[in-house]
Amino acid sequence: MLPMQSFSKPSILIIGCGDIGMRVAQQLSRSHRVFALTSSKNRFQELRDVGAIPIWGDLDKPETLWRLSGLAQTVIHLAPPQNQGNRDYRTRNLLRILAQGSNAVRRFIYISTTGVYGDHKGAKVSETTPVSPESERAYRRVDAERVLRLWAPAHGVTLTILRVPGIYAANRLPIERLQSQTPALLPEEDAYSNHIHSDDLARLICATVYHGKPQRIINACDGCETKMGDYFDEVADAYGLGRPSRKPASELQKLVSPMLWSFMRESRRVTNTRLHELKTPLRYPSVADFLKTTSKNP
Repeated sequence: MLPMQSFSKPSILIIGCGDIGMRVAQQLSRSHRVFALTSSKNRFQELRDVGAIPIWGDLDKPETLWRLSGLAQTVIHLAPPQNQGNRDYRTRNLLRILAQGSNAVRRFIYISTTGVYGDHKGAKVSETTPVSPESERAYRRVDAERVLRLWAPAHGVTLTILRVPGIYAANRLPIERLQSQTPALLPEEDAYSNHIHSDDLARLICATVYHGKPQRIINACDGCETKMGDYFDEVADAYGLGRPSRKPASELQKLVSPMLWSFMRESRRVTNTRLHELKTPLRYPSVADFLKTTSKNP
């Protein structure tokens, strides 16, 4: 069991240390004692290398989470829900444990998705737009948000929810899709897509630790209004690849996976008017700004 002694640095617990969680851990470890939950002991050294203290536990197995109780006053929750159902049981399991600690959580940052807005036929959406999920994946996120928005004020916790769109970086571009020549939708049928660079998202999460307002939702996106096919064209041009062909929705739906189609059929322009509250200008205000810095070697 971890000793419950006071440390010179404030403690933060990160739930879900994928690419973004690792970036966040590395940044916050300079000023905080960072604990990171992982279900794989093989990742312990990787987490230590970025300055985090690994804690073994599995969100699907509540009995393994007892070490998290009272561990940190700030929690950053990046873990996705389980893969099935309309409820997020992982978040429920986490909150039951956190509520038991004597050293109570005071700030909770949840990384959600702009998918909770559903399809708006290309119209603009803001943080005050009612959620309208259309997939099980989005329903689970809405469920997690609702559970947290009830739990946080009841326990005196400052909750900030960041709704995140498509995340990209040098290693998260649709290069394979372009190389496999997967078609895109016709311009007149195409959906608007929304983006944020991995580095910018990690910096925004870190900024939320200091500047996040209580019970606040923020769209963590670059605010650009780009259609999905145009995004593919931008990346293709930057890397010297062929642009994807365009097909009508009736044909394309038969060629792509149901999950990919669920992304392609939802169209919305997500605004980021609250982003200034985090006092962290974006390094990459658009995908085009990032592509200007790339090596052009897929």
